[in-house]
This record gives sequence, C-alpha cells and structure tokens, in this order.
Amino acid sequence: MRNDLKLGTNYSGVFHYDKEKPISLEDWFKEISQSKIFDYVDKTPPKDQFNLYKKLSEKYDLPILSSGWFYVLGKEEDFILDNLKMGADIGTKYHNVQILNNHADGHQVSDQEVANIYIKAAEYGEKVGCLPCFEIHINMWSEDFLRINSVAKIVKDQGYTFRMTLDHSHIIFKMNNPEEMNMFGLAEQLKENRIILDPFKEGNIAQHWIDEGYVWLMHARSAVPNNPKNTRAKNEDGSFGRGVQYPFIKPLEGQYHVDWDEEKLEPWKEVVRRVIKNHYTNDNSFLECISTEFIPWLDYGEGSTYSLFENACACAEWIRNDIIKTNQLGEKNES
Repeated sequence: MRNDLKLGTNYSGVFHYDKEKPISLEDWFKEISQSKIFDYVDKTPPKDQFNLYKKLSEKYDLPILSSGWFYVLGKEEDFILDNLKMGADIGTKYHNVQILNNHADGHQVSDQEVANIYIKAAEYGEKVGCLPCFEIHINMWSEDFLRINSVAKIVKDQGYTFRMTLDHSHIIFKMNNPEEMNMFGLAEQLKENRIILDPFKEGNIAQHWIDEGYVWLMHARSAVPNNPKNTRAKNEDGSFGRGVQYPFIKPLEGQYHVDWDEEKLEPWKEVVRRVIKNHYTNDNSFLECISTEFIPWLDYGEGSTYSLFENACACAEWIRNDIIKTNQLGEKNES
C-alpha cells in the first residue's frame, strides 16, 4: 500500500540563523507545532533526554518519525544499532545513516565494507522496527555517486532491499562547478557519459535511484547549480564552506552574500517533482517522510542571517502544494 507523504523538519532547521540564542526544547516543539505545516520532526535524541523528547513529542502531536547520525566504520558499528533501537523505542521509522569516507584505521572504506554494515543494520532495523537509510552526502563514501549503485548491487545480490536517503542538493550544487568536478573523478565520469547530473536529461542519476525504488527517505534542502561557496564561513585551513544550500525564498538585503535568483532553483525542484510523481504513479515507491533540512553549518548556512525556519516552512508548503497538484492530476487522468 502506497504511503501518504509526510513532511517534517530537522532539529537545526528551527533556528533562524547560527548565532541565535538556543531555545528550550519545549519551545522548539511548540514553534514547529504552531507553524501547522509539519507532520513530524526529524531528530536523534540525546540518550539523557530520551524521556523529555518522548513526552514533548506526544504533547505536541509531533512524532519523531525519522532521525539520523554519522558514523566511522571500525569503531561505531554498534552505535548504529543502538540508535536504531532507540529510534524504534520512540517511534522512529527511518534512521538516516551517513558513513564517513575513511575507516577508523585511515583507509577509504570499500563498497563491500559499506554493504556489510548496511546488511547488518538492515537486518537489525527490520527486526526492531526502525529502518536504516544510507544517505548520499558530501564528505562521505557516497559523495562518489556511482558507488551507491555498486553498494546497492552487492546488497540486492545477497537478497536484501537497498534503502537510501536522497538529498539531491549534494548533486545539484556540483553541476557546472569546476572545483567540485575535480573530486572523485566526476569530470571523467561525465565526459565518459557514465553519469548524468542534470535532472532534466534522460538517464540522470537521481532518476535512476527513483526508478530503482531506492529512495525510502528524502531530505529537502535547496541548492543550485554551481552553488555559491559560503564565503561567510571558513574551515581551519582558511578555505570557504563548499556551499550546499541556497535560500528557498528571497532573502532580505544583507542576509545572503550573493544576489538571489529563484529561477536557479528549478533543477533542484525538478527532482522533488519527479520523486512525488513517481510516488503517486508507480508501485515501486516506499517513501513516506520528506524532511526539510536548512542548516546553519559551515558548508551550508553558517554566517548568513536569512531565517532557516522560514525557508523550511516555505519549502514544505511548496512540496505539499506539489503533492496536491500531482494527486489532482492523477484523479483527473483516471476520470
């Protein structure tokens, strides 16, 4: 049975900007609830606040349907299982898993190593009731996008279902971006037609994952081709943030460091449209949760002063409207 799509927001996305004074957890739940936009929240609670999160989740009728964390293979395999169990205990159905590119001993993790921990986590997650979804993400094994296909094949060949989190901002920001093209052999992959990034072109990588039924969780954070670097934040080596976030709504003067152009969002929006269309027209979609994820970190929105929460709300409203339009079109075609 096809799931109704639900919209949520992540913890950091309720802030307005990175220098804002933190609010209480109750006020955090209250602000999400009062927006009347979101169906759930996306968060892995700290263990010592588990009971408080559970209490407030029930009080404000905001289930914690999805969660997430990042892990280093070689030392944190059991941590993944712990978070799956905690998620199941609080009602979380999907746990977003980021596997760092390097193993604890320093070597780059192999496809087989990723597949092995995926299978271990999937077996346990299916048992307890919280499913791991491995995310496409910069600075992780999956930044080399074609590796996702390789790991999925290993997993499927052993009889398991492959589930991923699609955060296509990590694809879109690399388009037409010379510096990003030099990473993980992407320029060669494009030249040899082994990968297509542009969502408007036939055979693009996001569409492949959609068609294969891999997308069980989705993160929604807008980005644009050749996304501007985040020149308002620097790494320790002095380099700027990579820039994997672009405001969904027009910032006020001074809130963002480049001129804003809504038209540039179209490639990012196109992937969302395709996910929604596929969900309501095909039987291969098991997607249920789409979490907005506008965040104040270095490679994203650190240093900018546009409201992360206002962008999350506007993005969620746009997605919900597209869901409604897609359903209405489907009903019209059936009549």
